[in-house]
Amino acid sequence: MIEKIAAFIFGSIVGSFLNVCICRMPQGESVVWPSSHCPNCKKRIPVYDNIPFLSYLLLRGKCRFCKQRISLRYPLVELLTAVIFVMLFVHCGLSYDLFFYIILASSLIIASFIDIQHRIIPDEISIGGLAAGFILSAVKGLSLKPAAWSYQPLFNSFLGIFIGGGIIYFSGVIFDLVYFRLLKKPPIQGETESMGGGDVKLLAMIGAFLGWQKALLVFFIAPFFGIVVGVTYLLTKKDHTIPYGPFLSLAALVLIFWADKIIQLILGVAIR
Repeated sequence: MIEKIAAFIFGSIVGSFLNVCICRMPQGESVVWPSSHCPNCKKRIPVYDNIPFLSYLLLRGKCRFCKQRISLRYPLVELLTAVIFVMLFVHCGLSYDLFFYIILASSLIIASFIDIQHRIIPDEISIGGLAAGFILSAVKGLSLKPAAWSYQPLFNSFLGIFIGGGIIYFSGVIFDLVYFRLLKKPPIQGETESMGGGDVKLLAMIGAFLGWQKALLVFFIAPFFGIVVGVTYLLTKKDHTIPYGPFLSLAALVLIFWADKIIQLILGVAIR
């Protein structure tokens, strides 16, 4: 129980930093300097006003100085990160896999919330995460007892990058060919492609961590999460494009915990 509480607290602290990344990365600002400050009045936030969850509740969701409302996104990201960290700890224990998946989950949270608000996924997250996943997969192949190295995790990561990014890229090309050329539908709000480059790089990053098999599963599972939002956008805004990063991220997180059960379910349905 103590370990889970520690994982929750650690996750909430990391979530506070993820909020900084979500806020500053789209603006091209440093996530290190200056220190935390109110986005409205720009005054530095004291340490006692920067405690995850508690400060938001004590301040009643408002800045101490200018009294402007603080976005609910801040405690939401902290809570989400804390819960995911606890789930990862229960799933992996205190192991290299825990560190491995914490890096992936943190990257997915940043990418998702930025995509929701700005419709972009920064290269610092997708490309940087891709490189991190590739390097960490190489380390994953190391064994100390006996001293050895397996190339399989690295090779699987390599395939995950190209198959993950490739399948989503070519699916977008095919959709655009059918939608814009054959059906001759006009672009909506200046959009010229259905699948943005950020989504391609995000799934390539996911493939770097999870390998090509799970990257394929992410590709096929994500639309089930996004279909309700997609249909709503199409009917209400006449727009076929949605921020797709959150659904790719959600599918990747689901597969971290339940990939084996999902594969068994798919095989069971296929055999029947």
